[in-house]
Amino acid sequence: FRTGVWRPRVYTTRTGQREGMNSVHSQPLTACALPRASRGRTHSLHATRTRTLCRVAHPKNNTSLIPETLREMQDDEQVQRMIEERESERAAERMREETAALGEALRVAGTPTFAQTAPTLTRRVVDTLQINIGLYCNQACNHCHVESSPLRTEAMSDELLDHVIELCREGAKEGTLRTLDITGGAPELHPGFRRVVQETSQLGIEVIDRCNLTVLMEPGQEDLADFLAEHKVRVVASLPCYSAENVDAQRGFGVFERSIAALQRLNDVGYGVDKSLALDLVYNPGGPFLPPPQEKLEVAYRTELGDLYGIVFTSLLALTNVPIKRYADRLIRRGELQAYMELLASSYNSATLSSVMCTYLLSVRHDGALFDCDFNAQIEMPMAGRLSLLDVSSLADERLLSRPVVTGNHCFACTAGAGSS
Repeated sequence: FRTGVWRPRVYTTRTGQREGMNSVHSQPLTACALPRASRGRTHSLHATRTRTLCRVAHPKNNTSLIPETLREMQDDEQVQRMIEERESERAAERMREETAALGEALRVAGTPTFAQTAPTLTRRVVDTLQINIGLYCNQACNHCHVESSPLRTEAMSDELLDHVIELCREGAKEGTLRTLDITGGAPELHPGFRRVVQETSQLGIEVIDRCNLTVLMEPGQEDLADFLAEHKVRVVASLPCYSAENVDAQRGFGVFERSIAALQRLNDVGYGVDKSLALDLVYNPGGPFLPPPQEKLEVAYRTELGDLYGIVFTSLLALTNVPIKRYADRLIRRGELQAYMELLASSYNSATLSSVMCTYLLSVRHDGALFDCDFNAQIEMPMAGRLSLLDVSSLADERLLSRPVVTGNHCFACTAGAGSS
């Protein structure tokens, strides 16, 4: 679940003439789900349109999703191979091969690289601090660019979390920091998550939780929705479709049902209802194509989720899958990388450059290494100087400012069509 950072000021970029830029090679709205009549016969959750009857019970009395995720991972040859490679020196070699494959796909197509296409991007004042708090997750989504799963143990240390809190204090005092963005993995399952939220939510900055939704249904997380609401945390939640079939195919069996129950729980505590409790949903395509226009897709989401489950939300963010790590491997195995890279490159839109996250965000990996974005963090493309969070005492550090952003061919994903940043 995780594909970068999105902020309120960027939500409006999919408008006007740019709205149609995704239309040629994007997924049609009807492809997100089966027609309603058909879905009503194929999944029990679609049985009625009334709030009272479509209320989803807590799945299996809040039993964990992790055993089911592990079973699916065990049966997935791709996942098993990637686990074996990660535990050996082969992981670094695979990363280099995948990065080279992106460039080779463009070369074969006779298409310029990102460096040849886009001007040099320059970092501005850091107003968003994004921390990848750890890779442990109760899901193992097939598009996950950080390859999170219940088997990942990498996590941010208490020392680093303390430094994050201190940087937020300084940034808030200086008036430059606007947002702390917490991602993972499932960040809520990190033992230090709530401490960070409690400390930073008092500073007058926005705190974002990148939530996979199903974590709210995990044992021990029964009070998570109330905790998030108490601290006015903005919830940015993954829901790649309003169809059970499509969501479960991308994120694992049973994920849709749990996600719906989690959204209803969030609505119950005020999310999406109270203006101070923002609930943003995130769509990403289920295949190698661009998202449909965000505004039209949001209408479809509101209709389907509202009519069938009584769910309300603040806004929808339609994002493009970035061809790195688990998703890149999937494209390569299916012989789809060439066409996907050609699509991204041919859909390049220079108008997106003014709002790409890498110019105003500082991304901190779980081990403290600093990057221009979370995607760069996963493919070992650090900021110049290979800085660590502990090297920085202020987000206004001159080493973070007015320097070129490190880019690669995967950056076509954030600049294609209406943009994805």
